[in-house]
Amino acid sequence: MPVTVKLAWDKDADPRGDLPHYASLGAAGADLRANFSEPDRAQGLTLAPSEWRLIPTGLLVEIPEGYEMQIRPRSGLALKHGVSLLNAPGTIDTDYRGAVGVIMINLGQEPFHISHQDRIAQAIIAPVTSATFELTDSLSPSARGAGGFGSTGRT
Repeated sequence: MPVTVKLAWDKDADPRGDLPHYASLGAAGADLRANFSEPDRAQGLTLAPSEWRLIPTGLLVEIPEGYEMQIRPRSGLALKHGVSLLNAPGTIDTDYRGAVGVIMINLGQEPFHISHQDRIAQAIIAPVTSATFELTDSLSPSARGAGGFGSTGRT
């Protein structure tokens, strides 16, 4: 059953911009687009190699209780340009009502230009399970135990 996410335009957004949408029937993520304020719309923004910036989407969201919006990189940007998201996946909580921004990073070797309305990330709406945290004096044993990073081997 589809979940309804309410959207509103931020005060500096271009309301003629595209809303998030799924590029195909089987797509898990809805495309998010850069939506620059008036002074930056014409020229966009260029990320130098190793530079990261918060890219506005122009959207405010209201996510239903029991869900989150995950912001994930676009695989084509990663493969072709080395561009990703700095905090992937980012999480937008159900009680957040501010502007949605995407922290993009250029891990490539060439500058990467972002134009107004470029697809920059994808949004996944996912259910959230809340937990109860309980302090205890001991934990049950497991085969792995306290083995950390790489403790289960390479293959």
